[in-house]
Amino acid sequence: MSESPNVPQPPRRIIPPPVIASRGESTPTAPGVVRDVGVVIVAGGSGSRTGSTELKQFRWVSGKPALLHSVQAFMARPDVAVVVVVLPKAYAADPPPWLFQCDVDRLLVSVGGRERHESVVNGLEDLPEEVTVAVVHDAARPLVTDATIERVIAEARKGHGAVAALPVVDTLKEVDDDGRIVRTVDRARLWRAQTPQAFPREMLEQAHIAARREQIGATDDAALCERLGLPVVVVRGSERGMKITDESDFARADALSMLSE
Repeated sequence: MSESPNVPQPPRRIIPPPVIASRGESTPTAPGVVRDVGVVIVAGGSGSRTGSTELKQFRWVSGKPALLHSVQAFMARPDVAVVVVVLPKAYAADPPPWLFQCDVDRLLVSVGGRERHESVVNGLEDLPEEVTVAVVHDAARPLVTDATIERVIAEARKGHGAVAALPVVDTLKEVDDDGRIVRTVDRARLWRAQTPQAFPREMLEQAHIAARREQIGATDDAALCERLGLPVVVVRGSERGMKITDESDFARADALSMLSE
């Protein structure tokens, strides 16, 4: 990711996977398929709100660790060149062995930053040059569907950003500090943003470079693009794309995993 000389560059954060005896199966590239998609899976959070000492992205959901669901979902695509998993520093040097139950030739482990956007930048810097489409996904959303992944990548190939999202169906109320309703918010044009989010690589890098220069953070990558006036669209997400935040969400995710899309 290039930037003007007067802006300090962080060091590369790449940590290659360890050499292991049993390697995951490689997904062959079909004739005519170009591996031009790079995926950054943000898994650097502590998960403190679940009340557990174990990282929520390492806890099991529907038969396997939450993080592994996402890694394998993206590696199932033949156009994915690499999946960069961004882990907390304490775990990045010695990742859990189950993480390598996939195509390790397309796996990189990177160190997370203090904030989410810093972790994304670390992951972006580890993408190989041939990647032209960058996808960012939260490990706390383990049940991402193939259809959702396809929709965001297809839009990014058209030259703009794409966010998986669902339309708001509840009535929304704005309240003051005392909990008194100020007004009812029109929900007609409101969507709940999820991940994955996909972008032309140069577009996402531009947004992060500007944010770093101006010391601006955001809860998602689309917001960094929006502030520069770069085009971002929503595509239909899925209820299975729920984010695991609280302890009760694990049971909900298990239940959703048994439902057909």
